[in-house]
Amino acid sequence: MCAVLTALGLVAALAALFFFRHGYILYYGDAQAHINISRNLLDSRTPGYDQLGTVWLPLLHVISLPFVRSIWLWSTGLAGTIPVSICLIAAGICFYFAAKEAYGCSLAAGIVLAALVLNPNILYLASIPMTEIVFLAGLGLALLSLLRFRASQKRLWLSIGIFASWWMSWTRYDGWFLIPFLAFAFARFSHKNRLAVFFLVAASASLAPAYWMAHNWWETGNALDFYNGPYSAAAIQGARWYPGYQDWLLSLLYYGAASILCAGWPLILLGLAGAVCAVIKKQAAGVLFLLLIPVFYVWSLHSSKTPIFVPQLWPYSYYNTRYGIAAVALAAFSLGGIVACIPHHWRRFAFAIPILTAAPWLIHPSPQSWICWKESEVNSVARRAWTETAARFFIQHERRGQGILAPFGDVTGIFCRAQIPIAETLHEGNPGWLATISRPDLEHGELWAVAQQGDVLWKALARHPDAYVPVDKIQVRGAPALIIYRREPPAPIP
Repeated sequence: MCAVLTALGLVAALAALFFFRHGYILYYGDAQAHINISRNLLDSRTPGYDQLGTVWLPLLHVISLPFVRSIWLWSTGLAGTIPVSICLIAAGICFYFAAKEAYGCSLAAGIVLAALVLNPNILYLASIPMTEIVFLAGLGLALLSLLRFRASQKRLWLSIGIFASWWMSWTRYDGWFLIPFLAFAFARFSHKNRLAVFFLVAASASLAPAYWMAHNWWETGNALDFYNGPYSAAAIQGARWYPGYQDWLLSLLYYGAASILCAGWPLILLGLAGAVCAVIKKQAAGVLFLLLIPVFYVWSLHSSKTPIFVPQLWPYSYYNTRYGIAAVALAAFSLGGIVACIPHHWRRFAFAIPILTAAPWLIHPSPQSWICWKESEVNSVARRAWTETAARFFIQHERRGQGILAPFGDVTGIFCRAQIPIAETLHEGNPGWLATISRPDLEHGELWAVAQQGDVLWKALARHPDAYVPVDKIQVRGAPALIIYRREPPAPIP
């Protein structure tokens, strides 16, 4: 246990250090948004629970709270790196012991762990404020609780499984999908009162989605705002068609392509072989449970307006490629089946398995070959450029207490980069926002305003051109112009 914990801690720390030193932590726009939401709970004109939002599930924002108090940790992104790195350690421990339970072999567990945590896409996502690794920690704990409950029948593992379900359901919507399957698995493994176990787990685990729907209703009056509200995935995608929508074959093709890019061909092929071996050894329960997450993504791609774009398929771009991480966890866990099938006197050669799975990254060690990093890099070029330029402007010109009118979105990254407290800004989460953008020409306290061409604030200021005067326009290829305004002094009363 100590050796596993030490190794995981060292790997997580080295990965975080690497990505921090190269400035990659906030490349993903979602990573910047997650850490801003967490900071906004504490640092806002109206801080508190109402700043939690309705679309993104709350767990990552909550576990980042102890760290976003530091303006330096917030501005560098490390406030999100720290809790997510801890989640990698937790996920590694859970997968190690789950594999040991499933395959009855420490070597198999070590192979599973090595293949999982030495994947560079896993390490990148474990070093930035994103939800995939936080979810993976809950998934590993759920898997471990299932396998331990099957062996021991102890109610403790039933309770741990319910907690793991809450953790997953408050991190990603994948966790909601897993609830009936988790309840069925616990009931199937129970030696008595199977129907009671099923309903107990299903009802208890469903409290997490029920809370989030109640939260959405409280905040917006719509319990399904996360699903069909103005900031939902369906609203963002709109009526635009994408490959895989209402097409099962294309959904499988695109998700399979993302999985291969995340895992690499060697891990995919060895994982398939391992799954067959697990079936032969009658240890397929863990593999089948982990298979549910890729199934969920294929279904989402088909039915839920959640596209995945990969560079080798039309439209030859990058979007949501990180969903393939679920296939990494599945394939890595399946490797234990190979070890279980190898005769004991040949098992020393099993150490070659994680080397083979790492071959694509050893042959091409550059981040350019790490699809999750590459997606974040390609899609953030314009945003990083205007964020940096605008942050320099405010560092030079803004003084505390002058106030900034700005929407809470990508623009908030400017204030993060410039280390300007969010409480200096007036945004959608504050009560005065609607009144201010309705009549910006009236006297308000904000000296500055920041808008992107086409957004709601830009339109409001265009309707009242005498309220704020543009003082800088930042035009970056591939993004709407960012305009910085300064309030005109009020006209004298005649």
